[in-house]
Amino acid sequence: MTDLVVLSLETWDEVWRRNQHLVAGLLRRGAVQRVLFVEPAVDSLHELRRGRRPRGSAVGLRRILLPELAGRELWALRPRKVLPRRLDPRGDRRRARAVVRTAHRLGMDSPLLWVNDPGGAEVLATTAWPSLYDITDDWLVADRPPAELVRLRRQEQYLLDSCKEVVVCSPALQRAKSTERSVVLIPNAVDLDAYRTRSPRPADLPEGPVALYLGTVHRDRVDVDLCVATAHHLATTGASRSAGSLVLVGPAPLPSSDLVALRKAGVHVLGPRPSEHVPAYLQHADVLVVPHLLTEFTASLDPIKAYEYRAARRPVVSTAVPGFQDVRDPLVTTATSVHFAGAVAAAVATPVQWSPNLPSDLPDWSTRVGEMTDVITSIAGGETPP
Repeated sequence: MTDLVVLSLETWDEVWRRNQHLVAGLLRRGAVQRVLFVEPAVDSLHELRRGRRPRGSAVGLRRILLPELAGRELWALRPRKVLPRRLDPRGDRRRARAVVRTAHRLGMDSPLLWVNDPGGAEVLATTAWPSLYDITDDWLVADRPPAELVRLRRQEQYLLDSCKEVVVCSPALQRAKSTERSVVLIPNAVDLDAYRTRSPRPADLPEGPVALYLGTVHRDRVDVDLCVATAHHLATTGASRSAGSLVLVGPAPLPSSDLVALRKAGVHVLGPRPSEHVPAYLQHADVLVVPHLLTEFTASLDPIKAYEYRAARRPVVSTAVPGFQDVRDPLVTTATSVHFAGAVAAAVATPVQWSPNLPSDLPDWSTRVGEMTDVITSIAGGETPP
């Protein structure tokens, strides 16, 4: 019986990301028997500073029920962070011990440890469980305060030195991290079956042509000023049809000033939508957009939207970021920030009929689950995958 403790950068909710696709696939395949999915801690002081009441109900352990698990178990744990690290330097270690206690309470005495959050170094240091480090973002090149970067470098170095296997999701991460040790490349994918038929148009999409962005709207990735300029251009450009709208679908953890600027420009900020509804939003957009910044951080990514956008078979306009800049697909166009808004408006003005014919080069999540199964087998004592 293989148990798994996953230290995730994301919560387990209706918006599925890489960790959820892989963990659910491993459970359904029977590659693991039980999973404890550890979510980011609720930061009580941060919530108060933003004028929000700390979410006490979100903290603690809960059972997650998924279809077709056949007796296998999935649990999610949400810790609480009461004070910042400078006031509570032992808080990370204390939360790590709470994770270990919870795992033992669930009967997981010798689980495998899957670290996605670099802060998971504290759990590894506490337990020495056989471990996997899954790198999905290069936080060492992100725009972060100096003290945070020092902590991230220390934690990542410990994980690179101590984990039995290191997995990366992009060729850029493979190049960067393989200078330290051997790594396994397992990119992202898409649920192909969800895109083989066209879903009804979502009722909350605005009338008229729609340029749509799917994903977390965060200043690490998204060029907010470019979104504003694109929305203005769409609203004022005369075309064969009515003027279009820019729609953002996904979490939007932005400063209030950014949200005000976006809405003032006419951008529809819809917020997150359940993953099973995502294909409908993508399939009914006139053009899908990727107004991403061009930074060392975004150059390290393997955006899941690169697979989902192409599966939706809609025109795509993107800045020159991985997943779009080198792809050979007549529906995909890259543009500089100077020409981005014009390229989006041109795509809106040239309707493309939806097609059920998916590109043959798109990988399904089931393939990635198989690749991750090989890695977990190697950690558990089987042969190391090539």
